[in-house]
Amino acid sequence: MKYALVHGKKKEAHKGAQGICPGCGATMISKCGEVKIHHWAHKGNRNCDHWWENETEWHRAWKGHFPEEWQEVVQFGENGEKHIADVKTKTGLVLEFQHSYLNPEERRSRNTFYPKLAWVVDGTRRLKDRSRFIKVIQEGSSLPIKDIRISCTDFPEESRILEEWVNCSVPVFFDFGEQERMWFLIPSSTLDRAYLVRIARDYFVTLCTNGSLEEVTGNITLLIHEYQNFLHKRNQMALNRRANQMLARKRTKYRRRRF
Repeated sequence: MKYALVHGKKKEAHKGAQGICPGCGATMISKCGEVKIHHWAHKGNRNCDHWWENETEWHRAWKGHFPEEWQEVVQFGENGEKHIADVKTKTGLVLEFQHSYLNPEERRSRNTFYPKLAWVVDGTRRLKDRSRFIKVIQEGSSLPIKDIRISCTDFPEESRILEEWVNCSVPVFFDFGEQERMWFLIPSSTLDRAYLVRIARDYFVTLCTNGSLEEVTGNITLLIHEYQNFLHKRNQMALNRRANQMLARKRTKYRRRRF
């Protein structure tokens, strides 16, 4: 963890220090070696939040984009369940920064636990994730809807990171280590078709900071829903037209047989 309570205040780890875990109240000791990033650890290897993963420089860099009071915020469920959110913004939106593989069951649990949640996923963990992701995007199509260019792919299973995160009910953002862009995976994406929007990293941080991220992602998601409804109606009309044509042909054949 980045923070522990020292004399009641959040403090980063420093050599020789002891603190209190804000989640469980247990004693924490500072780990300030030369290999791993400086962090706090529970004394006796205790882990009070089974959702917590070992932090990397990537985690720490992302948390550093936001005010200290937004970082590592303890959250309680109605049943008393308790977890530590990576970042919780002023609007109550929780940002979870995920580096390691996350099984779908735990992901669904987190989606349910946090009322408002967005994921930021480390796309640099596996060597080929970025190249395969970009290949899928390039081989897909582009939908310019209301001045927003939406990338569409019918083969998300050809990108491992996409395959793992489609069917997620909340916004997901892929970070491939590019300063100028991230990729927003729209929640209505499935293994049959995935929708993505490129977004500048700085713009993403700004939206989170000023409280506009939910509005922007919600509007884009709504556009996709409208587009999907349009496709469904168009396909249904085509099917109805074809059925009517077949029925008309049968009636014509029947008349010819009678006369």
